[in-house]
Amino acid sequence: MANWLDSTFYNFDKAFLVFMSKLEGLAGGFLTPFFKFVSFFGEGGIFLIILSIFLMLFNKTRKMGMAMLLSIGVGALFTNVIIKNSVQRIRPFYADDLYQSFWKNAGATMVGEYSFPSGHATVTMTSMTALFLTSNNKKKSWAVFIFVFLTGLSRTYLIVHYLTDVIAGVVVGAVAGTIGYYLSKYFYSLFNKHNQKKFCSFMLSADIKNLFKKNIE
Repeated sequence: MANWLDSTFYNFDKAFLVFMSKLEGLAGGFLTPFFKFVSFFGEGGIFLIILSIFLMLFNKTRKMGMAMLLSIGVGALFTNVIIKNSVQRIRPFYADDLYQSFWKNAGATMVGEYSFPSGHATVTMTSMTALFLTSNNKKKSWAVFIFVFLTGLSRTYLIVHYLTDVIAGVVVGAVAGTIGYYLSKYFYSLFNKHNQKKFCSFMLSADIKNLFKKNIE
C-alpha cells in the first residue's frame, strides 16, 4: 500500500512539497514558528482532549464536548491503531534526500516513523466535525474548519507529511467525527432512560453545582 501511494501520487506530492519549501524560503523562516505553533495544538490530540473534557463540564456545551471526545477516540483507533500500522508509509524526509533538506530548512521537527494518514489532520477534523454537527449555528460554525486547514498546511510546511497524508487524515477525521456525533446521541438516549443513576444525572444535569449540593445534603 505504501509503495502504491508513493508511486501513484509521487508527482502530486512532490509538487506540493516543493511549493511549501519555496514558501518557506520566500518567507525567510518567518512562517516556521507560526506553523510549529499551529501544529502543537494537534500534538497527540492532548489539547483537544482537554478542551472536550472542559466543554463537558457545562450544560450548554456538554453534548458538544462528549461528541468531540468520542470522535477523537474513534479517529485515533482508525488512524493510529489500524491504518498507520497497516500502510506503514515512511515520512517524506526519511524517503528522499531532497525532502530531508526541505525538512531541515523548516526546523527539522521530530515525529514518529509512519506518515499515512496524518494524525494531526485526523484529530483536528474529528474534533471540528463534532463541533460543527453539534452546533446550533451552522452558518458561523463552518469557521472551525479553518483550524483543520491550517493544521494540514503546517504538517506539509514542516515536511513531516505528504499532501496525500493530510487529505486522507481529513477524510478519516470527517468519518470519525460523524460516528462520534451519532455515538454521543446514542449515549444521551441511554442517559435519558437511566437518569436516576449518578453518572447519568451528571451528564444530563442543567446545573452541576446544584447536583453536588443535593448529593452533599
